[in-house]
Amino acid sequence: MTTTRKTDPAKATRATPEVFWKLRLYVAGQTPRSLMAFANLKKVCEDYLKGRYTIEVIDLVETPRLAKDDQILAIPTLVRKLPEPVRKIIGDLSNTERVLVGLDLIPVPGPSA
Repeated sequence: MTTTRKTDPAKATRATPEVFWKLRLYVAGQTPRSLMAFANLKKVCEDYLKGRYTIEVIDLVETPRLAKDDQILAIPTLVRKLPEPVRKIIGDLSNTERVLVGLDLIPVPGPSA
């Protein structure tokens, strides 16, 4: 079981209002894991990037050649195309804090004191 800390959207300071986010989610068909990854991503985007993002879903079952463009080795994989630099997160995106850190929406948590 994965436990995640609740992160307040108001504290996600790196998502400035003028920045637009272009995200690409690579999946393989409509598997439960792929659907979960999309649902989790959509929730994070609505909570932290409302009105400032696009999600492009690439189904590698239908277009496997597109995996080469972003050097996709595992699925599901989320690729942040904008803002640069490009960042990747592999998995079903169920750990919200990990997704926020991976997208650089919140800073990497330091060691607990």
